[in-house]
Amino acid sequence: MSQPDYPQIVLSFEYRGWKIELDRSEEDGQIVYAVWANDAKSSVVAVPYAASQKLAIQRAKRWVDYRLSQ
Repeated sequence: MSQPDYPQIVLSFEYRGWKIELDRSEEDGQIVYAVWANDAKSSVVAVPYAASQKLAIQRAKRWVDYRLSQ
């Protein structure tokens, strides 16, 4: 039976009205990151995969900036 993959939030911060939550997990022995972006009306996986924390945060901020420019 496979094990459930519960979010392990290792960093959380506010960016332009969105709450950004960095999730760390292990896949095939490698640490990987995903980022949730939450506002008052929605919660989305803004970054489904990143190999490092720095890359995950950069992509999450870029996602928020793009979303707000729509």
